[in-house]
Amino acid sequence: MLNIGFLSLGCSKNLCDSENMLGILAEKGYGIVADPAEADVIVVNTCGFIDSAKQESIDALLEMAEYKKGRCRLLVAAGCMAQRYPDDIRRELPEVDVIIGTTVFDRIAEAIENGLKGKEETLISSIDADVPEGLPRVRTTAPHTAFLKIAEGCSNHCTYCAIPNIRGKYRSRTIEDILSEAETLAADGVKELIVIAQDTTRYGEDLYGEKRLPELLRRLCEIGGVEWVRVHYSYPEAVTDELIQTVKSEPKIVKYFDIPVQHGDNNVLKRMGRNTSREQISALVRRLREEIPTVTLRTSLIAGFPGETEEEFEGLLSLIRELKFDRAGVFAYSQEEGTAAARLPGQISEEEKELRRDKAMELAQSISRERNEKTVGSRLRVLVEGFDGNLWFGRSGGESPEVDPKIYFGTEDEVNIGDFIEVEIVDFDEYDLYGKQVEEEKQ
Repeated sequence: MLNIGFLSLGCSKNLCDSENMLGILAEKGYGIVADPAEADVIVVNTCGFIDSAKQESIDALLEMAEYKKGRCRLLVAAGCMAQRYPDDIRRELPEVDVIIGTTVFDRIAEAIENGLKGKEETLISSIDADVPEGLPRVRTTAPHTAFLKIAEGCSNHCTYCAIPNIRGKYRSRTIEDILSEAETLAADGVKELIVIAQDTTRYGEDLYGEKRLPELLRRLCEIGGVEWVRVHYSYPEAVTDELIQTVKSEPKIVKYFDIPVQHGDNNVLKRMGRNTSREQISALVRRLREEIPTVTLRTSLIAGFPGETEEEFEGLLSLIRELKFDRAGVFAYSQEEGTAAARLPGQISEEEKELRRDKAMELAQSISRERNEKTVGSRLRVLVEGFDGNLWFGRSGGESPEVDPKIYFGTEDEVNIGDFIEVEIVDFDEYDLYGKQVEEEKQ
């Protein structure tokens, strides 16, 4: 039996592809090992979204190539960077034996078998190819949580984003295939499903001629064993009344919206190719808080977009002050080749972009601290995720894994990872909350 070592880089959508590839290889009889020194074949599922991610992917490939001096016989580059730059990888990274793109990852076993026979394999297909369905999966996340990718690609064409050039146009999976996967995950002990796509709010438009995310969420809530359904990446212009009411009315759907608004100035939003305005963003946030008073709102923002004046940057800061998002990630604009924004005049220096990013992030952090302070004395339902040697930690419905803070708590009783318990919040800092398990009301 040959052993497979796997390194998955980038976003949670890429992780889903990695887990599908692991599932395919496990069914073919490959062993899966955590230590690359024990692997006969090493697969790096690369990211190619921004320059720093591409560099991370190159560094990872070079690091894994060192294991070819030992047991490793084959190094595979998969994923976004492989899809985008196959010729460059073949030319600049001769250590890589097999290259496989984003739309043919279901052929990973075939690619590896050919590579082991000495064939220089490059499997790249159209970025708009059909999304493979019914794939097996080996999960690498916590046993109680799983990401559920409902669509591939994106058709929004924001001027700064390379995703449509890498992943193709938006292609929804069928409801039946998604539900089948979700039922398998639930049977495997998953309690939290995190619904993801580049833009979840457009789910079904291409396949069914209408938005079907609310229906999909309601169907997911019917699956036994699932206790939380969380939605990521809801574009503001596509958040419908039906979606709001579905999140409001379904007890299993956590009251959490991840809405990437990107900026607070209308001129910048227009240059970004965004299909919304500051006024529409503000109205949506007010509506969400009126309809769902306990809602947690997360967003992402870009500082230093080409041509961003001091006045326009102040528009970004004023949006943060006005809307007081519970969670915010601020990123310095990355000039990506092949995008419309890369050709815009008024490119801002890296130093200035980072200064603006830091200033906006500092403001967002101060608001997060204010928000955390208001939670002191409240009681939250917490999903237990681990123990750090001193305190247990977990998340409430207001925190998503990897991107949001944790809730640390003490308890005198036995708890297990994957349990839901009630925690009273007693302290806070800029990021995390601290509490104690509520003894008399444990669930």
